[in-house]
Amino acid sequence: MDISTLLGIISALGLMILAIMSGSHLTIFIDPQAIMIVTGGTMGAILVHYPFKEVFRAFSVAKKTFFIKELPPTLLIEQLTSFAGKARKEGLLSLQSVAKDVEDPFLVKGLQMAADGHEPELLEQMLVREIDHIRERHESGADIFAALGTYAPAIGMVGTLIGLVQMLQTMNDPSTIGPAMAVALLTTFYGAVSANVLFLPMSGKLKTRSQFELLKKELIVEGMNSILAGENPRIMEQKLHIYLAPKDRQSVFKKVK
Repeated sequence: MDISTLLGIISALGLMILAIMSGSHLTIFIDPQAIMIVTGGTMGAILVHYPFKEVFRAFSVAKKTFFIKELPPTLLIEQLTSFAGKARKEGLLSLQSVAKDVEDPFLVKGLQMAADGHEPELLEQMLVREIDHIRERHESGADIFAALGTYAPAIGMVGTLIGLVQMLQTMNDPSTIGPAMAVALLTTFYGAVSANVLFLPMSGKLKTRSQFELLKKELIVEGMNSILAGENPRIMEQKLHIYLAPKDRQSVFKKVK
């Protein structure tokens, strides 16, 4: 569970609700018609913009903003270093046995290809191509949420115009002015809140997650190249430390000592 995402949403919505309740009842900010306009209009616009399959996949990817289980790069370097030592002592075929205990499918693929005797150039080419496809999928998901953040306020303004038209057409009946004005204002409110508390921040979080994941994929490619080249694990570790911030560069060999 990503505490920052959950805490951010709870704090933003919670403070808004407290501000509302301090001056009025929460129920006056709940309007089914306004919710229907913003939700239906936003989803309709996004389905026009993107194919249904991509939209559905984006919402399934959205869970990464809340639930994520990732191996830190420092531990990944330790893992790759141990694989390099094993490959130098027992040969590349020994990597097939350690692949069973690896959770990252991308790393498993690299280990299996190395154990199968693929040429270094072919292995790097296939892994880099897969990274490109992963990047495209991640960008598509983040772009969809960014588009939702763009359409929601716009649809909210459309709802505002609808409410104003309804209000102006019934000016002779004072009892209808209030509900029509509520729709006019609440659609803008719903659109702004959904865009700036949910959609746009989620798009940003997905981009951050993507950068972190792609960094680890590139680190794996570099590590597999070193393993296939038969490099000394110490030299390999120094090369992989380039991908980390200086404060995170802790050598596994110093720990052993």
